[in-house]
Amino acid sequence: MSQEESDISLIIAQIVQKLKGSNLYAQLERQAWASLQRPEIKLESLKEDIKEFFKISGWEKKLQNAVYSELSVFPLPSHPAAPPEHLKEPLVYMRKAQGSWEKRILKSLNSMCTELSIPLARKRPVGEQKELLNKWNEMGTDEPDLSLFRPVYAPKDFLEVLINLRNPNYENGDSLSFRTHLGLIQVPLKVKDIPELKECFIELGLNTGQLGIDDSTQVPPELFENEHVRIGQKVLAEQDSAAAQQYVRQGSPTALRAELWALILNISSQPEDILYYEQLKTNVIQHDLLVDSLIYKDVKLTASNDDYYFVFEDYLYQVLLCFSRDTSVLSHFAYNSASPPKSYIRGKLGLEEYAVFYPPNGVIPFHGFSMYVAPLCFLYHEPSKLYQIFREMYVRFFFRLHSISSHPSLFYHLREIGAQPLRISFKWMVRAFSGYLATDQLLLLWDRILGYNSLEILAVLAAAVFAFRAVNLMEVTSLAAAEAVLADLSTLKVMPLLQIFLFATVT
Repeated sequence: MSQEESDISLIIAQIVQKLKGSNLYAQLERQAWASLQRPEIKLESLKEDIKEFFKISGWEKKLQNAVYSELSVFPLPSHPAAPPEHLKEPLVYMRKAQGSWEKRILKSLNSMCTELSIPLARKRPVGEQKELLNKWNEMGTDEPDLSLFRPVYAPKDFLEVLINLRNPNYENGDSLSFRTHLGLIQVPLKVKDIPELKECFIELGLNTGQLGIDDSTQVPPELFENEHVRIGQKVLAEQDSAAAQQYVRQGSPTALRAELWALILNISSQPEDILYYEQLKTNVIQHDLLVDSLIYKDVKLTASNDDYYFVFEDYLYQVLLCFSRDTSVLSHFAYNSASPPKSYIRGKLGLEEYAVFYPPNGVIPFHGFSMYVAPLCFLYHEPSKLYQIFREMYVRFFFRLHSISSHPSLFYHLREIGAQPLRISFKWMVRAFSGYLATDQLLLLWDRILGYNSLEILAVLAAAVFAFRAVNLMEVTSLAAAEAVLADLSTLKVMPLLQIFLFATVT
């Protein structure tokens, strides 16, 4: 067996194992047993008949979508003899840097606990539980005193850590030449150049129809949009995740976006999903966590002050408070370079058997974290569905925006494509441009994140913004002046910028 065949077999075995623990597997088992009572199922052709039944009844498509969903987040197979940590991050110095960063975050959190004499977690008194339950849908009216709470970290703190990353095996002389050529980031990792990016994002080409482009020279926009909507409706009727992902590379029609994204992410609101969300809500009602105050403060500082998102304040509290309690989120640490932080039951410091993950989902929110959820509120108005979509977006994509790893999905690309002022652009990318672009433009950008199953498009757009405002930037003489030129991105049109940068420039 070749290495490629061995890798495929390993992936199949791991996906089968993962699906065996899913609700879908239980449903398929029940359907298979029920189908035995059907007259068309014959004992002599049992296997083929059940397969045909699954195909006709739509269960085969559901299984295909589940497998496709697993493949979308599945890490590349590692050698069976490789230690488990290699699955998370193969480079030792990256793992060490991530570990140091995690200790710094946890130290900041524990210091706040000590300074404010507030426990990491406590059970709410019955009266407080009733009060929170009664105002669950209007938590935005609360004005708690959060003046003493501070964000555990902000994007600029994370950037400083990345700037100071060094490969210990890299020669000093080489490192200097590398710095001269590449700017702030000193880590030598392979990234795509412009020709490779053109090939990767070929569907964004000037001769391909795109939603978000108003002046196509090939096909009148209204004709393309009408046909694109028709195809989108067909994709939804087929309920094929892979087809939906390919389709949104050209943009999603506003009316179809919510359903298309849910299909790509393999989200369907089943009764058990709604029940799970209600269980998380109950946990919020019963227990108060220190991170709740960090979430409150972050929403107040960011989304509540945003012209687009302030109306969704209640949704943001509901989703983020439930997210902090969701232990299913811990599973993404299997392929995340990070590790979930641990705390100890009072009086048992250092005793591993009394260690618990804190917060329960393993994710400590930072300044701007709520902006990952805010744009989704335009698409989903049912809390449990909104919650499921956000959780899946986070474990597929957003976690990479604040983890130290050699996964080439964010800032490394900037150095190859001309966007040296990383100090300015970093905050855009850590928030996936949420809060910087107009919402309609942001959703067109996130269409492409889902369509390409990649965050590379964020780095390309950041470079495109610098190229677009290059004339103004050439006239400034300070960082403050450059930041002023790039302070307002709300008027930018995403798709023309990307197309011009990738396909209308000489390289």
